[in-house]
Amino acid sequence: MVSIVDRILGPRVEPEEVSTHSLRYGAPGVLLLIARVLLLTSLFLPYWHMELQAPQYPDGLHMTAFLNALTGDVAEIDGLNHYIGMRSLYEAAEIERIVGVFIMIAFVVMLELAAYIHTRWAVLLIAPAVFFPVVFLVDLHLWMRHFGLNLDPHAPLSNAVKPFVPTALGKGGIGQFVTVATPGTGLILATVASFVLIAALYFHRRAYLPLVKQRNATAASPTSA
Repeated sequence: MVSIVDRILGPRVEPEEVSTHSLRYGAPGVLLLIARVLLLTSLFLPYWHMELQAPQYPDGLHMTAFLNALTGDVAEIDGLNHYIGMRSLYEAAEIERIVGVFIMIAFVVMLELAAYIHTRWAVLLIAPAVFFPVVFLVDLHLWMRHFGLNLDPHAPLSNAVKPFVPTALGKGGIGQFVTVATPGTGLILATVASFVLIAALYFHRRAYLPLVKQRNATAASPTSA
C-alpha cells in the first residue's frame, strides 16, 4: 500500500540511477532553477511602461510600473487625466502592488518545493507562475478599462471626451493625446520563465511518469500484498 505522502511526493530515485541518467533526472530541476532565477530577477525590474505624447510635452510623459510601485511622471499624467474625469493612477491595483512582491516570492518557494515532487501534483505548484504574466496583463487591462469607462461626469472636459478603454499594450490615445504602452523587462523575464516552466513540466513528466506507473503496478500486484 502506497501512503498518501508517497503518492504526493512520488517515487524516489537512487543516486546511482540519477548519475547514470543525469540528463533525464537533472533537466526538470535545472529548468525549475532557471525559472526561479528569472522570477526573482524580475522583482527588481519594471513590468510595464507607458509614454504619453502630446503637443505641449515634446519629450512626452513617461510612467513605469513595478510589481509594487509606480514611478515617473505619474503626477503630471494624473493632472491631465483629471480634466477628463479619470481617477488617479495611484488608485489602480492598490492591493496588487501591496502583495505583488510576496506573491512572487511565494512562486519561487513553490517552484523550489516542486523540484522535490515527482508526481503530477507538481503541476499545482508550477501552474500559478506559468499563468502569472497573462494574469498581470488581464488585471492591467481590467483596471484601465474600469478607469476609462467610469469618467467623472463633473470633470472640466467631461463633455468633450466619451468613455473609452485605454490600451494596455501598443498604441492608443484620445483626442490630441497618444499613448504607447510596452512590456517591461520584468514582465518579459516572467514570460520567459513561463515557457521554461512548461519545458520543465515536459521533462518532469518524461522522467518520473514511468516510475510512478511502475510503482503503482507493483503496489497493485497480488504478490506485493
